[in-house]
Amino acid sequence: MSLNEIAGPVNYNSSYVPLQPTESISCEEAFSTKAFRNISEVVVSSLEQYLQNIEPVSGLALTDPAILTQKARSLMTNASEEIAAFDENRLRKIIDLYTKTGIQVHSKGYMGRQFSGVLPLSGVFDLVNATVNQPSSFYEAAQLPNVAERIMQEELNKYIGYPEDTFTMVTTSGGSLANLTALLAARNYKYPNVWNSGLHGIQPEGRPAVAISENAHYSIKRAIGIMGVGEDQIVKLPVNDKNQIDSRRVPLMLKKAKEQGLHVFCMVASACTTDTGSFDPLEELSTIARENNIWFHVDGAHGASLLLSDSHRYKLKGLENADSFIWDAHKMLFTPGTCTLLFYKDKQRSYGAFRQDASYVFEKEADIYTALDSGEQNFECTKRPLIMNLWVSWAMHGKAVFSQKIDRLCYLAAEAYNILCNENDFELVHQPQANILCFRYVPDNLDPEVHHHFQLNTRNKIKEEGRFFISKVELNGQEVLRVVFMNHEIEMKHFRMLLQEIRRTGQDIIAAQNGRSAQHKLHTAINIL
Repeated sequence: MSLNEIAGPVNYNSSYVPLQPTESISCEEAFSTKAFRNISEVVVSSLEQYLQNIEPVSGLALTDPAILTQKARSLMTNASEEIAAFDENRLRKIIDLYTKTGIQVHSKGYMGRQFSGVLPLSGVFDLVNATVNQPSSFYEAAQLPNVAERIMQEELNKYIGYPEDTFTMVTTSGGSLANLTALLAARNYKYPNVWNSGLHGIQPEGRPAVAISENAHYSIKRAIGIMGVGEDQIVKLPVNDKNQIDSRRVPLMLKKAKEQGLHVFCMVASACTTDTGSFDPLEELSTIARENNIWFHVDGAHGASLLLSDSHRYKLKGLENADSFIWDAHKMLFTPGTCTLLFYKDKQRSYGAFRQDASYVFEKEADIYTALDSGEQNFECTKRPLIMNLWVSWAMHGKAVFSQKIDRLCYLAAEAYNILCNENDFELVHQPQANILCFRYVPDNLDPEVHHHFQLNTRNKIKEEGRFFISKVELNGQEVLRVVFMNHEIEMKHFRMLLQEIRRTGQDIIAAQNGRSAQHKLHTAINIL
């Protein structure tokens, strides 16, 4: 992409009033309310223009990093000893550069990842969070966010079903951190002395181990490594033809693990998996975990939002039995990233993940204020008021704005599946359980032996051309194409356009490969002669 393409002229209307007609300003002026107003108006008008002018179908326009770096540097002020005055045109060009590069989540050609355009109210309210800047791990610093966190845990529990007086919820910056926190709580609960003595002191019980699905998110394995348990102590639970943990085979896997000197202290299920959107059988797995005295954790980062849908809630039956589970608001609750909700069935166990004393923040005696502190329950001390973007949307719109969009996204995946059932040159990998669908393009003239990595190469070529953005994954040793429906404005005509793009791109790759193969055969024949 050229510099002109990513930094064209910017001529938006604005009510901007210059701060001062000089080239530099004072520190007081840079922090003034007038500066806030002028800058905010430029930002809002620029974003409004961006949203209005989104290309109907666009994907990802990759820019040479060197070119992008050069352009970004050209937009930086040369001022060093003085404070440069606010330059409206410079800011608009920075916003323009930002919005034109990267994934276009508002486009109907975007079907690649598990985050979407956010609710406008939630996105704009993030400006309030950033401006007020209240760290929310402690009530005294962020009073409304901590109250909102309590309100949201009660509101969401209407759809979970935990005992009202004993559960709790903690927010973290992302699902990876939430999974790590929950697994730390599980480890420390099962091994009370491990925080002080380390893992070497618990060998008589067997080497600590965690049982997870073959399709578990990588953050689970990462957490196991960080905790010092080690990937060699992972018990991989086999999956069935629906990519769910095969609960019938779990007892045998646990028995074998014990015979090998492993002590499984935690079992992790997915609701749903990242690759295919499959929901593990939570009710059956929770029963097995309880019978074996194992902490049962559910990674519900993506799929827990289906709790809000009357049509899809049944897929999470058994979640109420989980000792802990996570739920990403920045995925299917359409808030800015990142905001993850970590739930514990037993509130007291939520204090087990971390054990430090710090007199400058932690209080030895709780009162009505410090009872709302979450600093002892999460890794972050200075934590953004993550919950506010979700709470304000819930407070202003109610539940239906989430459930209706969730239903729509799942409907799109089901419709796409139905279309592919009637396309002879495509091969379905699974039936969607949420808004994720995996499939393969397998035309008659495709020779798998010759065209290695055909699915991956097709996906990458589509990404490079910039009309559609889809993802890929490897299932059972095979590369497959993957779409995630996160834009409720997508229609099946857009999905059919994607299929045509896959066909055209795939045939171009086949023709080029066949041409190279024919040329190679010719050269070989000439050399023989």
